Amino acid sequence: MSEIVTTERREDCLIIRVNNPPVNALGHAVRAGIVDALQETGDAKYAVLHCEGRTFFAGADITEFGKSPLAPSLADMIAALEDCPIPVIAAIHGVALGGGLETALGCDDRIIDRKARIGFPEIDLGIFPGAGGTQRAPRLTGMAATLSMILDGKHVDAARAVEIGLCDEISDGDLLENAIAFARKQTQKRRVKDLPPPQPDQAAIDAELAKAAKVRRGQVAVKKAAEAVIASAALPFEQGLEKERDLFLELIGGPQARAMRHLFFAERLSTRVDGLSVTPKSLGLFGVVGSGTMGGGIAMAFANAGFSVRLFDANADALKSGLEKIRSLYLASASKGRISEAEALDRFDRIQPADDWKGFAACDLIIEAVFERMDIKKAVFAELDRVARPEAILATNTSYLDINEIAASTKDPSRILGLHFFSPANVMRLLEIVRGEKTSDMALATALDAARNIQKVPVVSGVCHGFIGNRMLKGYGREAGLCMMEGAAPEAIDKALYDFGMPMGPLAMADLAGLDIGYDNRRSMTAGEDYDPLASLLQDRLVEMGRKGQKTGAGIYKYEPGNRLPQPDPEIASLIEQLADENGIRRRDVAADEIVERCMLALINEGVDILSEGVAQRASDIDVVYANGYGFPRYRGGPMFYADELGASHILERIGHYQDIHGAKWWTPSPLLRELAATGGTFGNWKKG
Repeated sequence: MSEIVTTERREDCLIIRVNNPPVNALGHAVRAGIVDALQETGDAKYAVLHCEGRTFFAGADITEFGKSPLAPSLADMIAALEDCPIPVIAAIHGVALGGGLETALGCDDRIIDRKARIGFPEIDLGIFPGAGGTQRAPRLTGMAATLSMILDGKHVDAARAVEIGLCDEISDGDLLENAIAFARKQTQKRRVKDLPPPQPDQAAIDAELAKAAKVRRGQVAVKKAAEAVIASAALPFEQGLEKERDLFLELIGGPQARAMRHLFFAERLSTRVDGLSVTPKSLGLFGVVGSGTMGGGIAMAFANAGFSVRLFDANADALKSGLEKIRSLYLASASKGRISEAEALDRFDRIQPADDWKGFAACDLIIEAVFERMDIKKAVFAELDRVARPEAILATNTSYLDINEIAASTKDPSRILGLHFFSPANVMRLLEIVRGEKTSDMALATALDAARNIQKVPVVSGVCHGFIGNRMLKGYGREAGLCMMEGAAPEAIDKALYDFGMPMGPLAMADLAGLDIGYDNRRSMTAGEDYDPLASLLQDRLVEMGRKGQKTGAGIYKYEPGNRLPQPDPEIASLIEQLADENGIRRRDVAADEIVERCMLALINEGVDILSEGVAQRASDIDVVYANGYGFPRYRGGPMFYADELGASHILERIGHYQDIHGAKWWTPSPLLRELAATGGTFGNWKKG
């Protein structure tokens, strides 16, 4: 018997203990240890499978991802549990996720701690439960509830687990003692595989697929999971297992699962910064300057994590309005059952208004979220310089501006950095942490720790206009605008990129954000050098006409009152043709494939420059930014992973093709792209000297 899996005999009960910290992952040693332990039943009348530490099995061993598992496989281990001659009771605490829940379903009964949760999160990796979960769970809870859990991927609490039949009893107090007491009442085996198959329910299956089609659009695992669950009713158990396995293997070796595994690891790697080894400061009190949509969202993000926040706005009416908005958002969450009303009010109470700048005197980290103008930003930092403690960290939420310039205007540039939240800041997971030229390691480490505490996915960026995400977006938007001037209708452009997997086309997105934002940004840029004026010709004209997007009821599209659905506008189609004619553009049919290719190649080429310049530490960091901040389809892995799937040589050839047609100004390949095309290297493996 290994040290990881041990047994203890307590009267008629065999206790199988697993201790594989930190999360009792179901690696080979665990699987083999459990199979060996099941040989020691002797004259025991029942067994309890119990995990030490903070949780039951939290899932597979991620170090085995993408590798052929050593025997016994997870399915083999579960079969051994099921074939054990005495009843085996799973004692669940913490979480039982993925293979952990499948393991519990291989036991005869399941007792669950009241605070524990179960779930099938595999869909987020482009797969579904592949060790019998799609065949056993429906025999306990039915096809609809099983498919709902699989396609949703979220956790189910103990009460719900018992209600739907996946667990048998809730435990209060000592879980192991309660599990032994529960086991004593079991007089015979109750193998899930021997239970009657579920009743076919195609209407319920169709309803779950319809829900998943909205949130998991384009993911092939959705229909494959449904096929597997349907097999639980249509086929005998063993044949159902075979069907599940065939479908699972088809997915796990496919491009979507490969892409989603890449993001799984990339999101864990993005928190690591080469050479950063200092211990972060302890943070208790946070400050936010600006009570608008972004400032309020940032305050909520910290309050949601249990922190106290001081919120200030130089405009007292704006501060009052911002607090009212925050309160209404919390109460709306309570009304939808997401949190209790008491918790909503507790979170709101954590956000206290500051009467003046002195309200930030005790704060450990202060974030500025005011209007995107350098003079206003510098004025805010001058005030913070005056009132903040010397050891406090000062951050700007700027989306584009030069953080080195902001830092240079302060007494201590080492404590200045960027914390670029994405709107709504209390919801969006991404946080770009912008490291200035003089930002200290302590400030950076503390910002990363703060991101973890508020459950954000952080990516560290260097300083450049737009940092990682918005800088790359420039070329993407440019090509969309040029395709429109060359002949593609706005709705055709948006549809092409929506069909690629983006949540919204770039022109509808521009309307949503407000056309005046780009218009104002371009006022400080040089046409022809910093941007192609033809690409934004329509947008600039629309702003000057008062059509700024959704907020004015019309932009590139028109909008009915109370309806955010973009409607093509014949007036705009005529205006596009007029502008094209005035600028000597001969319009033509632009195919969807060309639209997607041009937008993606522009995005990728800028990403390659960002990587080669060291603005991003690694290619996977760029993927994390785009998957979590810009809606790049997770099943494509992010723009740099997608680039590696296409291959550097292919990308270089296609950029050359567009250079021949459109010239070199916007179609000059990154030097790193040329290098990797010549050597056969990949962006994912490249590291700056």
